Amino acid sequence: MGYGMKQISWFMAGAAVATAMIIGFGSRFAGVDADPAGIDESLFDTQDVARAQQLSGLHFDEAQRDSMMDGLRANLEAYEAMRGIDLPNHVPPAMQFNVLAAGRLPALEQRPIDWKLPEVVTPPENREELAFYPVEKLAVLIRERQITSLELTELYLDRIARYNDELKTVVTLTPDLARRQARQADEELASGLWRGPLHGIPYGSKDLLDLAGYPSTWGSAIYKDQAPTETAAVIRKLDDAGAVHLAKLSLGELAWGDVWFGGMTRSPWNTEFGSSGSSAGSASATAAGLMAFAIGSETLGSIVSPSTRNGVTGLRPTYDRVSRHGAMALSWSMDKIGPITRSAHDAALVFAAIHGPAERPRETVGAGSDRRETVAGTAAADPVLIHRKTGVFDLPFNYDPDFDFENLRIGYVKSAFEADYGYREYDRAVLEVLESLGAQLVPIELPDIPAAAIRFILSVEAAAAFDEITRSGRDTMMVRQIKNAWPNVFRTSRFVPAVEYIQANRIRTLLMEQMEEAISGVDVYVSPSFAGGNLLITNLTGHPSVVVPTGFDPESGLPASITFNGHLFDEGTVLALARAYQSVTEHHRRIPPGFHDSTEPEDGE
Repeated sequence: MGYGMKQISWFMAGAAVATAMIIGFGSRFAGVDADPAGIDESLFDTQDVARAQQLSGLHFDEAQRDSMMDGLRANLEAYEAMRGIDLPNHVPPAMQFNVLAAGRLPALEQRPIDWKLPEVVTPPENREELAFYPVEKLAVLIRERQITSLELTELYLDRIARYNDELKTVVTLTPDLARRQARQADEELASGLWRGPLHGIPYGSKDLLDLAGYPSTWGSAIYKDQAPTETAAVIRKLDDAGAVHLAKLSLGELAWGDVWFGGMTRSPWNTEFGSSGSSAGSASATAAGLMAFAIGSETLGSIVSPSTRNGVTGLRPTYDRVSRHGAMALSWSMDKIGPITRSAHDAALVFAAIHGPAERPRETVGAGSDRRETVAGTAAADPVLIHRKTGVFDLPFNYDPDFDFENLRIGYVKSAFEADYGYREYDRAVLEVLESLGAQLVPIELPDIPAAAIRFILSVEAAAAFDEITRSGRDTMMVRQIKNAWPNVFRTSRFVPAVEYIQANRIRTLLMEQMEEAISGVDVYVSPSFAGGNLLITNLTGHPSVVVPTGFDPESGLPASITFNGHLFDEGTVLALARAYQSVTEHHRRIPPGFHDSTEPEDGE
């Protein structure tokens, strides 16, 4: 079965309203005794309601408040019944956010990809330089058996031992696993089996992804001893691609910032500064040459911001493009997983391996198998698109490394580029580079819906995801206890009315529709990474972005960045444009001083 576009658009709001009605009408719908006599009437009275209503900007008179009392007490009884049910972090709400509500049908045909790997790569005399080689070069060296995966793995493990105390990127090292996987990769090559460009390539994963047999700490002392028994889908996919897992990498506690129970993760460009977050370790470790690439995640800037601070390339894919099975949930409707790499081309190589559902579907859909759905309006013979069980899109990734400047239209957010903000000259230089490559730049404007007004969607979902630590008081174990940190945000979010949360998501539907209209005339567009509202809007709408370095602050030495953005499910075009920009610039080839015996740019493309 499938939904039409309008049905999909209203699905989330309709399900949310139904859920709110169930809770709002109290325990009569929750399967518990609805008799308000079961609640101590002295707990609150009409005067408490009079004060509480001010938190929502509402006004009810005394008679109306008195009539509400039985229902409010019944609601409280329902809440208590709900809290007696175990809700692990991975259990999602029945309401499912669906980016197809924007009304754009994705491509359905997978085309062959010519990765254009270098024909010849010569290993450096100084093997230490391999630490900063891009994946595309390392892949050729390993495939041609000019270096071994085990040699590369030992190189990275040695660099982690030298630099991790300073950078604080690693939460849990996995050396035994890495060496075992590297030996297997080398043995397979010796027998004639090459799994593809990631075969034998060492990497790290953000420590909100489960790896069976190793802790998943989520950056918090609360979860330091958490021992998963399964492995996250994205790590299993990388296993299948032949990649070598080196370490679980730091994240800001519960995916905010760069501070975790082990301290602050630092940027190798200037260790007086934090790495930014929350994919702090993933970005810092990649920039410092501690691994070839890393996996990060983003809910609102957690790939874009640390990639900027560390001068690396980060891909935030379309929402639900990469399976989140086995990942910590922060916001079910906004969490996304993506690669952090040395170049846009490397990001494409990694994304090709990790996108899609956790498991491939069975050929025959029968009893007990995962049911799957198609998008309404497509022919019956078209490839299926969505795993109903996981909700993850099973769509092609079409990528041509050569960007077609003649036939593709590039937009730029005109008002954002004209605003007064830091590093504006860097961003304008990017537009000049694109024009020199033959780009016809088209001015666009993003929707004028005040996205900041509905940002609390994230906070509410996060408060629900970590409800237990708020109610138990374990939130006091978290490192950051300031106003602008999770413990206070979780508590504050408990006072957001369910009606306003649903209304915010209805506005989000309008934002998605207007976003599709705003970019309908271009194939890809460019925006400042942090000015003009693009970061928040695209995280709410689920559109993909690639962030790349554009220069370095002459005083702090810290990198700046710009963001390339595209249509839903079209990571390929965005990555191709980013690669075209990087093909004529050197910023992504720079090496952090102090982490290599040479500061000269490497030939990474």
